[in-house]
Amino acid sequence: MTPGRDTRSDDGELLALLASGRDLSAFLDELVHLAARQIPHAEACGLTLNRDATGMTVASTGPLAERADERQYEVETGPCLYSMRTGTVVRVDDMAAEDRWAPYPARAVELGIRSSLSLPLVVEGRNSGALNLYATEPEVFGADDEAIGARWAGQATGALTVALRLADSDHRAESLLGGLDTRATIGQAVGLLMAQERCTADQAFDLLRIASQRRNVKLRDVAAGVVSAFEECLADRRERW
Repeated sequence: MTPGRDTRSDDGELLALLASGRDLSAFLDELVHLAARQIPHAEACGLTLNRDATGMTVASTGPLAERADERQYEVETGPCLYSMRTGTVVRVDDMAAEDRWAPYPARAVELGIRSSLSLPLVVEGRNSGALNLYATEPEVFGADDEAIGARWAGQATGALTVALRLADSDHRAESLLGGLDTRATIGQAVGLLMAQERCTADQAFDLLRIASQRRNVKLRDVAAGVVSAFEECLADRRERW
């Protein structure tokens, strides 16, 4: 981002996204892209959520952030995971000279990453994730980056807090992450119902919702059943051929 850039347009985009009623996954995906654009030295951004004491990237700006996160999950250590687990801001000035979290820094350098900044997401008093910023040059993240990054981490925290409060109180994390994991299955089911029933996407989703309520079964399970039934029918046809 160039010095002195007017960030009001990005703020407007975020407000429009909040008002649009889009799902959590879409919101977080747009958030990391806006964060990468607004934070002066960020070249890539990823958002990690805590899952079973390890991390899971639920939104990113692209392969660089995804790979940087994944290398940490593979060795179960790194600045992102440390920020998530401790609730502290972690800045790495130069991965090539970093001696914490071995062997991760060397793997980051192999990817071309030299600097990182991780900001914790603390949701309802729990260390729930981290917003991770990456750059290919050393010693680039400063106080301005941290201040703006904290603002975007706060936006992510607010969205996650609302989502968790709406989720089932006994299975909050499972419901949230499960919804992120299975959004593709729900999308498949909606598409199949649109083709079978010759209806709109909204009408297809309403069919899933009504079936979920009548059977007292979670929406993602109803969707999985629709997809499974279609795959079984397709397999039967292939056998007859």
